[in-house]
Amino acid sequence: MYNNIITETDIGVGIITLNRPERHNAFDDALIAELSTAIDQMSKDPAVRVLVLSSTGKSFCAGADLNWMKRAAGYTHPENLRDAHALAEMLRRLSHCPKPTVARIQGAAYGGGVGLVACCDVAIGTIDAEFSLTEVKLGLIPAVISPHVIAAIGERYARRYMLTAERFSAAEAYRIGLLHELVTDAEALDEAVGEIVDALLNNAPGAMAECKSLISAVAWKPITPAVIEDTVQRITRLRASEEGREGMTAFLEKRKPNWIARD
Repeated sequence: MYNNIITETDIGVGIITLNRPERHNAFDDALIAELSTAIDQMSKDPAVRVLVLSSTGKSFCAGADLNWMKRAAGYTHPENLRDAHALAEMLRRLSHCPKPTVARIQGAAYGGGVGLVACCDVAIGTIDAEFSLTEVKLGLIPAVISPHVIAAIGERYARRYMLTAERFSAAEAYRIGLLHELVTDAEALDEAVGEIVDALLNNAPGAMAECKSLISAVAWKPITPAVIEDTVQRITRLRASEEGREGMTAFLEKRKPNWIARD
C-alpha cells in the first residue's frame, strides 16, 4: 500500500516507520502524503490505542529531500502553496492525533524531522542523535513546523536554533525540552519506548484523548473564568461517562478496568 513508510499494528500499538533509509528518510511530496494518510487511518482505527513514529536506517528524518527541493525550485505559486498545505496538514494530523504519540529517534533529525519530533506527545532519542533547523541556510524559514517546534522548546531557544541553523546534540535537545528521555543505543531505545507504550496502554483510551484536548485548550491561555468553566465542564462530563464510571468502580473494587488486557 505504501512505498515510503511501513505500517503495522500489534496489540493496541500502531507503528508508522519512515522507510527511505537511502535518502535518510527525507521528506518529499510522496512521503508526506503517505504519512498523512497513515496517521489519519490510525487515528480512526479503534484497534490502535498508541501510535509510535519510527524510522529505518541511520537517520530519523533529514528534512527535505534534495531532489524534491530541486523540483520545487521551478514550482508555480499554486504548486508551492499545495506542497506547504500538504505538509501543514500532515503535521496537524500528527499533533492532533487523539491517540498518544511516541517518537523513536536515532541519528539525524533535521528541518521537518524536528517538526515530527515536536508534534509527538513523547519523544525518546539515543545519545548520538543530532538535530538542526537548517532552513535559513537555504534561504528559507521553518515556517510550517514553527508552531509545533516553538510549543516544544519555547520562543527563546527557537530564536537561537532557527536563526543559527547550528547542529545541536541529543543532550541539548533533552535540556531544552525537545526530547523527554535519552538512552545509550538502539536496544535501550526499544526498551524505553516499550516502557512508555506499556504505561500508556494501562490508561483509559477515551480519557487520554480528552486529556490531549484539554492540554490544547488550556496551554498558553490566561486563567480566566471561561477557562476555569471549561475545565469544570470537562471533568463533570468525564465523571459521568461510561469510561469514568468503569475506572472508578474498578479502583474501588480493586480490579483492573476493562481497558487493560487480562493476564
